[in-house]
Amino acid sequence: MSSQALEPVRPLHAVSPPAPVMVSASQQMADILALVERVAARDTKVLVTGESGVGKDLVAREIHMRSARATRPFIAVNCAGLTETLLESELFGHVKGSFTGAYRDKPGKLQLAHRGTLFLDEVGEMSLRMQALLLRFLENGEVQSVGADHVQTKVDVRVIAATNRVLADMVTNGQFREDLLYRLRVIHIHVPPLRERREDIRPLVKFLVSKSGREGEFSEAALKMLERYRWPGNVRELQNVVEQSLWMSNGSRVEVAHLPPAVQAAGDALVPMRERRRQVSDELYTALVSGGYSFWEHIHPLFLARDITRYDMRCLVRKGLSTTRGNYRSLLRLFGIATQDYKRFLNFLAAHDCTVDFREFRQGSPPPLRSPRLLPPLGEHTAGSADGGERKATEHGAARAV
Repeated sequence: MSSQALEPVRPLHAVSPPAPVMVSASQQMADILALVERVAARDTKVLVTGESGVGKDLVAREIHMRSARATRPFIAVNCAGLTETLLESELFGHVKGSFTGAYRDKPGKLQLAHRGTLFLDEVGEMSLRMQALLLRFLENGEVQSVGADHVQTKVDVRVIAATNRVLADMVTNGQFREDLLYRLRVIHIHVPPLRERREDIRPLVKFLVSKSGREGEFSEAALKMLERYRWPGNVRELQNVVEQSLWMSNGSRVEVAHLPPAVQAAGDALVPMRERRRQVSDELYTALVSGGYSFWEHIHPLFLARDITRYDMRCLVRKGLSTTRGNYRSLLRLFGIATQDYKRFLNFLAAHDCTVDFREFRQGSPPPLRSPRLLPPLGEHTAGSADGGERKATEHGAARAV
């Protein structure tokens, strides 16, 4: 191999994103920002953990913007949004003719992030094969594009990874490589959920109102109601609630009546904290079985918007199969799916790696299913339902995992 083959590449884009705004008033976030300041001074690898919607990407950008690499690219890759083949091409690039549709050489994100930062979001969704490829890169910094027969270049990239999974448990279950976990978790930053730092709600609301560009102010009663809500979707859900409430108030003062029904219903009492994964699947299941929700109209759009992950979807399917005793056809009625959509449903699960083995649930005939009764909406996500054209387009693109 010639020495020229290992020359660092020049990034095609050398413009970093604008500095993120981290709004907080809690001591937990103050401690995190102090740690970010220290971490940014070195090129140490960082693993950022926390529930979906807490702002793990903002923490990663903050580290980048405070580091010596701030003038270099910040490249983000969502590992949960791509299939294994597409993710490999996205990270390492490909050469012309390496697969159908590869009409030209294409550099990967690792090459584009040279001398900058690569942010791997939802790294826990990587397949074991992709984990091995990433580990090899972390050990030597060498990039071999898909279809190439030799190492093409060597890059200098700082890697920051994030996940809402418990990687240690995944290691125990054989779903994540232990050696890769040690490589990524040199520094560990855990971002607590919004319900554990309620002091941040008021400054966040103020910031989100100003960011929306709309006139509006939340009443004291409305703010107290927001502080009592448990925020399963964290800051991302708070942003949706603020936007919806401003729209409902039509420019006037935001009162309790303008808040979404889910926030109002939960205002009188706090729900005891449980592990988030269990909460998400329980709430989705309850919404489908007794809340008047349907899979394609309500759950599917949440998945496309990445408000729920493949792990959440698998948990939901498992809960359904435990009720139907492994009968996938009985899930149609349980989840509000039309009979003619049976193959579409199975294809969706297979394309996104959400299929659950039915055999462990086979213990006789499935019990009779209750007809769903209409209850107040589970959350404001119903407003984000995909229309028919959007669902049809998703069917044609089902080979791309979200």
